[in-house]
Amino acid sequence: MMPPREDTPLMNGFSFGGDGDGDDSSHFVAQRRPVVIVVALLFTVVTLTAIYGRDRLFWNGFLKQAPTGPYMLIERQVGDHFLSHYNFYEGADTLGSAGYNHYVAQRRAQELELVQVNKTTDEVIMKSAPTAEGPRESLRLEGKRRFKRGLFILDVTHIPAGCGVWPAFWLSDDDNGQWPIHGEIDIVEGVNTLSTAKTALHTSESCSMYAHVPTWTHTGVWDRASGIPDTWTGVLDDNTSVPADNCWSMAAHQWGNQGCVVAESRNDTIGEGFNRNGGGVYALEWDPAYRYIKSWVWAQDEIPANLKDAMTTSVINEPERVEPDPTTWNTPYAYFAIGKDTGCSADHFLNHRVIFNLAFCGNVAGNRFLMDCPALSTDDENDPIAACNEYIRSNPKDLEEAYWSIRGVYVYERTMQAVR
Repeated sequence: MMPPREDTPLMNGFSFGGDGDGDDSSHFVAQRRPVVIVVALLFTVVTLTAIYGRDRLFWNGFLKQAPTGPYMLIERQVGDHFLSHYNFYEGADTLGSAGYNHYVAQRRAQELELVQVNKTTDEVIMKSAPTAEGPRESLRLEGKRRFKRGLFILDVTHIPAGCGVWPAFWLSDDDNGQWPIHGEIDIVEGVNTLSTAKTALHTSESCSMYAHVPTWTHTGVWDRASGIPDTWTGVLDDNTSVPADNCWSMAAHQWGNQGCVVAESRNDTIGEGFNRNGGGVYALEWDPAYRYIKSWVWAQDEIPANLKDAMTTSVINEPERVEPDPTTWNTPYAYFAIGKDTGCSADHFLNHRVIFNLAFCGNVAGNRFLMDCPALSTDDENDPIAACNEYIRSNPKDLEEAYWSIRGVYVYERTMQAVR
């Protein structure tokens, strides 16, 4: 057998020489060009996804998809599985809150029976305990998963209530060391004897709702800012009252860290009256793709049928499961405009986790103590926080009402779908 010629193909589609009529290497390149293009495109997608994240890449239109599809269940926090979704924070309250309490680790909480599951109702009970020193041992649970959008449902039969009590169910990236960058969303926040639910946003600069929230979008009312000290004289201005519609924590003409706040127009949507009526359900929809944050609250006999079915069927397999559809619910009591063409870009809210906590007194409940609970006035009437702390230290029987009883927390996210 003769050895191969120099121009004989040694591999499929490739030769070390030409035949005089053309270069076979060009034929090789032509054959593989589609493969090269596909590989290059895949490399580009992978690289951009790593840099920008899947949702942001899709959202910006590169792949013509966005998180605008039906909601899908992400977390079902109920009964014995509830605590698996959280870490226990241990330590004093943050400087910004300065509550008269000390948050304990899970082991200590279980020793004191501060958290337990009612074996009859499967409800999660969370409470606090007194100490000889005064500050109560209490709970702060921080969710393990991070979110940048979602539908958050809280079903409760009892919320901590009463003078000196300051519970909250909220979303934040507060552990980034740069709060309020990435924002905070307070879904439920009780303060002393408050009886109307409120939703509040706290952000960095340039996040305003002014002229971006039509009245027909919600049934609640803007919280007010009044009695603000004059910038130059420091004299309280009790003649001016403005809507709290600027979410920046340092907004002029609002109280420090007041944020933008919408209040329910109905009483007994939080606090003692809410508890007497058997509790209810809170829902917050954070949807940057559709450019809004909405908030609802219902008594147990007011829950929309779709939402009730969604919670009931959350335990079964997906094909038979009912997914929540907020478009079928009643008008929310709170509405905030975020995203493109609003006064608040969507990136004011990122990387949030779910947080439960039960604080006492501090910078909010403490400062309002004598206004909300005048019958408890003491010699410290010029120092409401000191008066509040003294009340908590005395361990009054009323603090038996300072507990959470939670049926469940349900978190959903929209699925990705093609968009034009």
